[in-house]
Amino acid sequence: MSEHPDRLWRNPEPKAGYDVVVVGGGGHGLATAYYLAANHGIRNVAVLEKGWLAGGNMARNTTIIRSNYLWDESAAIYEHALKLWEGLSAELDYDILFSQRGVLNLAHTLQDVREGTRRVHANRLNGVDAEWLDPDEVRKFCPIVNTADDVRYPVLGATLQPRAGIAKHDHVAWAFARKADELGVDLIQGCEVTGFIKHGNTIAGVETNLGPIRAGRVGLAAAGHSSVLASLAGIRLPVQSHPLQALVSELLEPVHPCVVMSNHVHVYVSQAHKGELVMGAGIDPYNSYAQRGSVHVIEQQMAAALELFPIFARAHVLRTWGGIVDVTPDASPIIGPTPVDNLFVNCGWGTGGFKATPASGWTYAHTLATGHAHPLNEPFALERFTTGALIDEHGAAAVAH
Repeated sequence: MSEHPDRLWRNPEPKAGYDVVVVGGGGHGLATAYYLAANHGIRNVAVLEKGWLAGGNMARNTTIIRSNYLWDESAAIYEHALKLWEGLSAELDYDILFSQRGVLNLAHTLQDVREGTRRVHANRLNGVDAEWLDPDEVRKFCPIVNTADDVRYPVLGATLQPRAGIAKHDHVAWAFARKADELGVDLIQGCEVTGFIKHGNTIAGVETNLGPIRAGRVGLAAAGHSSVLASLAGIRLPVQSHPLQALVSELLEPVHPCVVMSNHVHVYVSQAHKGELVMGAGIDPYNSYAQRGSVHVIEQQMAAALELFPIFARAHVLRTWGGIVDVTPDASPIIGPTPVDNLFVNCGWGTGGFKATPASGWTYAHTLATGHAHPLNEPFALERFTTGALIDEHGAAAVAH
């Protein structure tokens, strides 16, 4: 790996126009810009970010990476992402601290067991690594999980994806941004899109607080704000935005060897590289664009964590945060063209956006470069909400993940 430079990227003034403008400087927007340049040779590209790069959901997630989704379409795109993750540090010449420590999804009821074993078989058919563990095997893999019989929801087993794990979210963003910048992409911070330059049903650019910017094609990658931006172009997306909260503890010695998720008790817990415990749960039920949520959600997820991990009883919460997740009716993303010519959208990842980052960028770049969907994102077209060809991943999304 090369030494850490003083500056990772330029801070250019926007040009009058670009071949492609990507709206949103988070992980998906930065990955899209990188793959546009690296895979398709399109370097006259701007990424517009109203705040600072990766200051939204990219900096406000819990960094879990896995591909053990139920349906063929989901497994394909998330497994492509995982394979890209496995080589990403080398490709981007930057250590993203990708740690394949394994992800356990606990089962506490007979329905959990049925759903878990079904998903294991579906994963194996799709070439995704998956195992079913009984309670003794769970105890061996993660000794600190409470597998006693006399608890409210005993552990009856778990799915395991050994290749899954975590990565350092800010390193991922910096790596994509640096490489995109090296390839000539303009990363423009403090540039808010306020409208679109439109000729009939065709987008010709964007209006911003820094002035108009013309574009051959415009790709939205703004997560929770995607529906707001799309409405400026006259499109109503089937997306709702919710706060999603998480927290970290004080720094602790290494004690938690993997990622543990429980839909039933409703919490997921991992330990970050520095030593803090990272915990999350479900979304707040109300719609909001605020990057904060309700206190009772934090209280409930801490209670759930203590139920599964009594060893954490004396750990102190260091800080909490919230992101804005964009949720579709079938808990699967939307990636592709819109009814407005030259306007494309990448949204609806809900709580699974971080793990999809490289594959999202890979497929979205293909779509923006060619005007047509890549085979991996073709099933996730906007039209599925009128045709009924939904990809319902509510079960495999798992505890808001």
